Amino acid sequence: MMNIVGIIPSRYASTRFPGKPLIDIHGKSMIQRVYEQSKKAKSLSEVYVATDDKRIEEHIHSFGGKVVMTSETHQSGTDRCFEAVNEIQGLTDVVINIQGDEPFIHPEQIDLVASCFNSPEVEIATLAMKMKTSTDLFNPNIPKVIINKNKEAIYFSRQAIPHIRGVEQSEWMNRFTFYKHVGIYAYTVKVLKEITLLKQSSLELAEALEQLRWIENGYKIKVEITDFESVAVDAPEDLKKLINFL
Repeated sequence: MMNIVGIIPSRYASTRFPGKPLIDIHGKSMIQRVYEQSKKAKSLSEVYVATDDKRIEEHIHSFGGKVVMTSETHQSGTDRCFEAVNEIQGLTDVVINIQGDEPFIHPEQIDLVASCFNSPEVEIATLAMKMKTSTDLFNPNIPKVIINKNKEAIYFSRQAIPHIRGVEQSEWMNRFTFYKHVGIYAYTVKVLKEITLLKQSSLELAEALEQLRWIENGYKIKVEITDFESVAVDAPEDLKKLINFL
């Protein structure tokens, strides 16, 4: 049976929202809520927080969670996940990189991305969901993804893709099913090691989307479709959205 581990990368020094993992949301920190939701996923043998900050480490221990200390120099959550998995005892087949700023992530989403690895040829997996509003479609902070008939990602972009030629933008949602990317990743440990060794690619630098590096280097990304809306906290004003979500 495949051993799948969930890792939640968590940094204290966010440029837009310093101390974000430790903010209080209805009596619990954000990172504790992410951890407890992740523990409910049936597919995971264990969950760890990967951090570079002693305050976060102490906080995780305070509620009985598992934590791995990692380097302060990592450029991405993917790199932090790879260091963490090397510190974890025992054999791990698949790592699921769970976003540390989604305090109400659905365990079903974690299980859905894990199910992709029932197919032995899958290297990397992620999720997408149908766009519901034009506001999201034309928001450059919300990445979009185009998927082929094999449910593999063709391309990710901050732009609305594909472009609907000859149609007013106000009508695009009526002409095509657009998908937004849901930022949870899963990788086999072998592929995780390989992609952390890749240099930043031209597409990645252009769009500021790490997953384009993998596509540009020939890796396939399996995409499953989720119906669950997720709310991420990127900045203090997002807390208002979160309260509305609740």
